[in-house]
Amino acid sequence: MSEERRRELGDNDTPVEEELQESFDNTVHEGAERLQRTFRAMLITGLFGGMEVGLGVMAYLAVLHETDNHLLAGLAFGIGLVAILLAHSELFTEDFLMPIAAVVSREGSIVQLCKLWGGTLVANLVGGWVFMWLVMQAFPEWESTVRESAAHFLDAPFSLQTMSLAILGGMIITLLTRMQQGTDSDPARIIAAVGAGFLLAGLQLFHSILDSLLIFGAMQTGADIPFLEWLTWFGFTLLFNILGGVGLVTALRLVRTKELVERRRRASPEDPDAARGE
Repeated sequence: MSEERRRELGDNDTPVEEELQESFDNTVHEGAERLQRTFRAMLITGLFGGMEVGLGVMAYLAVLHETDNHLLAGLAFGIGLVAILLAHSELFTEDFLMPIAAVVSREGSIVQLCKLWGGTLVANLVGGWVFMWLVMQAFPEWESTVRESAAHFLDAPFSLQTMSLAILGGMIITLLTRMQQGTDSDPARIIAAVGAGFLLAGLQLFHSILDSLLIFGAMQTGADIPFLEWLTWFGFTLLFNILGGVGLVTALRLVRTKELVERRRRASPEDPDAARGE
């Protein structure tokens, strides 16, 4: 009875609000586009993502070096997420919500998702390494700042606290993707990016790509950081980023719109309007 009443009150005849339907359609459409990219396009987009988030890391280090205040530095880091948004590049952790929604809706395959994740992740790290080499050559006075920042993550013991910090890191970047898909306003998207950057960097949450760039910068100054030490840290941070992004945002959003998912899965490829309830 309540569903019928909602249909009467709303502007559409689907079981969810019109805003959710539009956001879901945009999410699946964008996710399918990402999955269908050529491997070359995927790698280049990921490479740009690693370099552009490096802009945020550069701004973060500049403010942290001058103020020793992580909250102010976190506000500066938002520049990197704004650059990724406006330049249409992407981070690995942005590929949780949209591509998974497309796969669940049968607009893509698991193989395509693995290729997207693997290619974007490697390209992000390569782009980030190159960018951080340039940053540390340009600003050698930041050496102690970047080493201290890297040590904060590498020296943290594996514990419930660090797991929670990594889960929150994955959750926030995926929620950012959801918020930006939910509006057509560029100013609103930019505000969301700055806010997410503040939370990620200002609160020193564990984020596999962002924090790896800080560690790469420390390595390039000659800090005694074995590759295996970074890889071990990266592995557990990546795992809990995925748990946060997929488990706390993507899965719950798909449950919220399960009727739309089912409708898309039933719709034939020849009748795309049926998937949107038109």
